[in-house]
Amino acid sequence: MRRREFITLLGGAAAAWPLAARAQQGERMRRIGVLMNLAADDLEASDRANALAQRLQQLGWIIGRNVRMEIRWGAFDADSSRTPAAELVALAPEVILTAGIPAVTALKQATRTVPIVFVNTVDPVGAGLVESLAQPGGNITGFILYEYSISAKWLEMLKEVAPQLKRVGALRDADISSGIGQLAVIQAAAPSFGVEVRPMGVRDADEIERAVTAFARSSNGGLIVTASTLGAVHRKLIIALAARHQLPAVYSLRYYATDGGLMCYGPDTTDPFRRAADYIDRILKREKPADLPVQAPTKYELIINLKTAKALGLEVPATLLARADEVIE
Repeated sequence: MRRREFITLLGGAAAAWPLAARAQQGERMRRIGVLMNLAADDLEASDRANALAQRLQQLGWIIGRNVRMEIRWGAFDADSSRTPAAELVALAPEVILTAGIPAVTALKQATRTVPIVFVNTVDPVGAGLVESLAQPGGNITGFILYEYSISAKWLEMLKEVAPQLKRVGALRDADISSGIGQLAVIQAAAPSFGVEVRPMGVRDADEIERAVTAFARSSNGGLIVTASTLGAVHRKLIIALAARHQLPAVYSLRYYATDGGLMCYGPDTTDPFRRAADYIDRILKREKPADLPVQAPTKYELIINLKTAKALGLEVPATLLARADEVIE
């Protein structure tokens, strides 16, 4: 299914299906809301949405036949999440799927009754979205992006590829609690690697550019870009800044490396949408979010972009290459 075809379908193409074809099915039309934290023209967003639709179809939920999907895009932060969250809740869907702390928070503020399944979200307990991972309680459950301990691995890998580093800028979204948690782990690990960590809390593209540019004025620096919707939305800017200032950088997710970042270590961000389809299926069959435990990723992947390493004048150690799941040349 092509990206534009899929976006058209989710945008309301169920209404465009031949009425006779839908009538023949004789099935009750169920309604699913989706609040995406990326833009509609972001290839990563369409890949995730395709994965969701395909898994739903495997489970017997066919868009336009027995399920209608109402989708809203671009819930980047608290401000851009409130209106689409309220719009989706007003449509009275039977379940809503979303991604990222800002979008989940906006939905929680909009409803305490409509079931919500989140994906790619860090520390939902710390953010006050669920009571615990094992027993989420309330109307929210889902799939966490990863646990904070992974943050130390980013520092370890960055030091391995650039052993001369003395300073590391930790770029994080200043408005989300998970940014603080990731930073804390990085700071705790820093002394064992002989580096100084410089926190870089940012809220928009202008602050990202100013923070990275100021950090790059001193030598022997590198970047860790922690996981956040803000980073995902502005990833091309961050990658360009790292290249411009010759800063080795490690990122949290695959699409950073495929878009030109030096390397990433983190989970698959598309698979949770497939797994979330199973929870949606169970909720549509009358199970409650409170009884569905929050799940963690099952696999992490290391991706190294050798083209970027060469542009930075770095030689990636053979030991690190041997551990890579994918090498981009």
